[in-house]
This record gives sequence, C-alpha cells and structure tokens, in this order.
Amino acid sequence: MAAEREIHTPLLLHNSSSEIQRDVEQHEITPSVLAHQVENHASSTPLLSSSPPKNQRLVSLDVFRGLTIALMILVDDAGGAFPSINHSPWFGVTIADFVVPAFLFIVGISVGLVFKKVPSKSGATKKVVIRTIKLFLLGIFLQGGFFHGRGNLTYGVDVGKIRWLGVLQRISIGYLLASISEIWLVNNVMVDSTLTLLRRYYFQWMATVLLCILYTSLLYGIYVPSWMYDFQGMNSTLSTSSVQVQCGVRGSLDPPCNSAGFIDRLLLGVNHLYQHPVYRRVQECSENSPDYGSLPPNAPAWCLSPFDPEGILRCSSLTAAVTCFVGLHFGHIIAHFKDHMQRMIMWSISAIPLLVLGYVILALGMPLSKPLYTISYMCVTAGASGFIFTFFFYLVDVKHITKPVMLLQWMGMNAFLIYALAACEILPILLQGFYWGSPANNLVDGTESFLQNVLNSNSWGTLTFVILEILFWGLFAGLLHRKSIYIKL
Repeated sequence: MAAEREIHTPLLLHNSSSEIQRDVEQHEITPSVLAHQVENHASSTPLLSSSPPKNQRLVSLDVFRGLTIALMILVDDAGGAFPSINHSPWFGVTIADFVVPAFLFIVGISVGLVFKKVPSKSGATKKVVIRTIKLFLLGIFLQGGFFHGRGNLTYGVDVGKIRWLGVLQRISIGYLLASISEIWLVNNVMVDSTLTLLRRYYFQWMATVLLCILYTSLLYGIYVPSWMYDFQGMNSTLSTSSVQVQCGVRGSLDPPCNSAGFIDRLLLGVNHLYQHPVYRRVQECSENSPDYGSLPPNAPAWCLSPFDPEGILRCSSLTAAVTCFVGLHFGHIIAHFKDHMQRMIMWSISAIPLLVLGYVILALGMPLSKPLYTISYMCVTAGASGFIFTFFFYLVDVKHITKPVMLLQWMGMNAFLIYALAACEILPILLQGFYWGSPANNLVDGTESFLQNVLNSNSWGTLTFVILEILFWGLFAGLLHRKSIYIKL
C-alpha cells in the first residue's frame, strides 16, 4: 500500500454527445470497499479535437463511493442512537443495509472498466489473485479481532478465536470472481447493440444464474441439526457453560437454524464467528428491540450464540458476487456505448427488473435479509445501487454539477484510507490512547459528550458528532486530493 501521485481529469468531456474512445490500460481497485481508482487512458481523442490523450476519471463513481463511505460512518456511529438507520435485526432492510451492496456494485463497475482489454490473461489473473490475497489478509487484520474498538485500550486476538471473514474479505472474493469471469468468460464479439452485448458476456450471465441456483439449493436444501455453543457469563469469573440450540430442520431462514450458520459452524468453527450478531436486537432477544437491550425473561437459547453476517455462504459470493456481476454489467455499458442517454436508458432498463424481481421473490416467500444475503435482498439493493449510480452519472458526468457533492467525491478518491481509519475506527482508537485522569476522558468521547450536553440529548448529540466526523473526513480527503495523494493497496 503506497501513496501515489496522479493527474485526474473528468472521464467525460463537456460535450455530452461526443463519443469517447478509450482503452483501459491501467486500473487500480482500492479495496475499500472498496473500490478502485478508475484510471482510464484515452487511446484516441474525440473527432476534430487536437488535444492530446489524457488520464480520465469517472467522477460519478467517486461520488457514489464517497456516499457509501459516509453512510457507513453514519450508520456505524449513529445507528445506536437512531435504530431506524441501524441495520435491520434480521428480516427487512434499512438505509444501513444498502451500504455493502453498493460497495460490491462499485467494485463490479471498476472491474468492467479495468479489463475491457486484457493483453495477457495469465498475467492479469496473477495480479487479481495477489490483490485478492492482500485485501483478504488486510480484512483479517482490521476486522479479525486484533483491534477491540472504541472504549477498549487493548489490542490483540486469541488465534483460536480470530474472525476469518468480514466485509473486506467478502469484497475481495466478489472482486476475485468478477475479475476472473471478466478475464476468462468473455466471447470475442464486437459490441454494437444490446444483443451483441448479451452475446459477448453470455457465459457471465450463465455463471450468475448458476450462483443463484447453488445459493438457493444450499439455503433451503441442507438439513440443520441441533447444535451447541459455549457461553461465558458477563462476570468473567463464572465458568463457561454449554448451551444447546434445538434445530433438526431443513429450509429454515430464522436466526438459529439456517443453513448459512450451519455451514459456518461446520467449516470455520463457532469460536471464529462474529460474536455480536444483529439478531440480538430482534424482539425475542431484546427488551429494547429493534435496539440492543436486556434479554427478555423467556429468551430462546440462541440469542447469545455467534453468527457471522459475512460467513461462507454469503462471503463466498454466491449472492454477494452476483451484486458484483450487476455492477460489471453497468461497467460494460460504459465501455461499449458512448452516448450518455443510451447508457442511462440501458442502466434504468437493467435496474427496474431487478427491483421488481426482488419484490416478486419476496412475495413468493424469500424475505429480505442482509445477514443471509437472500436473492430478494440482492436484487432490491443492486437495483437501487443502479438507480443511484445513474443519478450521479447524470448529475456530475453529464451536467457537470459537482460542487454540491465535492466532499463525497474527495472521500471516494481516498475511500480505502477513510474506511480503515474511520469505519474500522483506527483513528478514534489511537486518539483515545491519549486521555487525562481516566481513559473515559479523551478527545473523542469528550467531544461527543460535550455536544450531547449542549443539545441536551444523547441521540442528537451523537448524530451531530457523527455529521462533524463525516465533514472532517471529507475535508481531510480534499486536502489529500489537493496534494495529489491517493492511498491504494
């Protein structure tokens, strides 16, 4: 990971009807979730233009990436104060549940631009595998338990309990599958219409369908037996006790007995799963649902059991990678069609059926669930991502209205750095290491407490603190942009 200096100019020229011919020769995908730095080298200039080829950049993708980073900070840091913007406890969606699919969608667009032309398939594959490994290992370092989060000035993790999977790992695997398919599963067909676009990427669509079929078969077809986990009371001096969860079912999508959790427990082990799953906020497990709270008197045994929302069935990209493939399709439209209106029409035609299909599948009985990354959830969030990207494309790349979204653009250009420092709380953890009197008296908590006292509200004080935090990261990213510093993996 290094800071690199680059020259960035808009990807699209001011004449929205001019055709831009470009061969994508170099493209960096910064895993922040992820993402990439879209660097396209123009292989030729527009007709009647005497200007030399330039490095060009898709501004709308930066803005969309910056929005996802800002939303991640908002829901992670203010979701506790406002449960309505926090992740849905199990079924259903909130604004927070659109963040990770948006990252995956953006990665897919990036891959579609990176591998428009592949001089060496073996060489490109090697680079993709190396980048995937680096991103996966970084995810383990940031999210595997080594850092203990705000309010805990310790670090380190028991390797017997390290969390192997997480957000970055999910994105790395989605990136790997999308990239490999773009390198190896493309027909040698010249694209000049929608039909030839489908013919060129026919095998990718077949792979997408097979992933959905495989996911559905595993989700509904695997028998889930009863299982046990070890639970230690809040008082660390208490001995560990074993708790049995009664299952013995097939096709259940509820928290304790779904096949996704069974696969994780079988292949990863209970100790390596996320220990604070969102279903602790469901009504059966929290007296303060949909927020965290005390266990109800007759809470079921599975309420305190571990579950990883980025587990194997979801993280292995059976459905998460499909979101990358949807973004890949949007990237193909950018690469092969030059008219802005045609692009936006094709994107809208792609997004509308996804949304409709998602709600049809919901009506047929498969609920929206981010922890399970159900196909209905995938379709709805991918379709919404398509519409949001289309809106930003029209706003900033066609109409060139950039000032209202300048902060988001800057954040998107250094998304990886902000993700690591803010979303993974590396900077707040470091700042909390400097305190006066007691660890609770530090700059981060002190500022938040001050705003809560000024506004006479814990919730609104926290929200104000988080908004100021997002503004800080936007201005910090703007400073890095001014210095032409961009952090990549």
